[in-house]
Amino acid sequence: MRIIGLQVAVPGSRTRTVTLVTTLLDAQAYPADQLRELYARRWNVELHFHQIKVALAMDVLTCQSPDMIEKEILVRLIAYNLIRAFMQRAAHLHHTPLDRLSFKGALDTTRHFAAAIHAASATPRRQDDLIAEMLAAMACDPVPLRPGRSEPRARKRRPKNYQLLTKPRALMGNLPHRNRPRKNHPKPALS
Repeated sequence: MRIIGLQVAVPGSRTRTVTLVTTLLDAQAYPADQLRELYARRWNVELHFHQIKVALAMDVLTCQSPDMIEKEILVRLIAYNLIRAFMQRAAHLHHTPLDRLSFKGALDTTRHFAAAIHAASATPRRQDDLIAEMLAAMACDPVPLRPGRSEPRARKRRPKNYQLLTKPRALMGNLPHRNRPRKNHPKPALS
């Protein structure tokens, strides 16, 4: 085992010491500085998983059979790879760093152009022009450079105060609403 000390200095916060343990023993082939940089870049992997789960709505799967769940996951992974390919092409053509392009922005841009690109399938030249315009739109709005940015895990919206559906809808029937009087019951007489 090889142990490498790593100082994590984020402006505005306390410097932390992290111990990196690796099986890459050859210090010539794997210099400590490169391993430190690789460790720092691992956060991007977490962001990619977040993009797959949240931006592509894969945090809750809707299919019920194992075969359909597998297909649902594969379709979303294909969509993720397609958006990433568009981002890479846009970054290359417009000389923008790939890590400065927003996945959510690229997804929204692709959705915006999808119908027009599909409608132009009979005219390949028009379709190529639309794709070029889409790539330019992806590259023209880079995200700000935010090194050491903190990403707190918090929900922006509160969950609704509904009961959980624990049975099939047909068996569940109409649930009494909270904070609302029932229509079927007569009002008590005032005496």
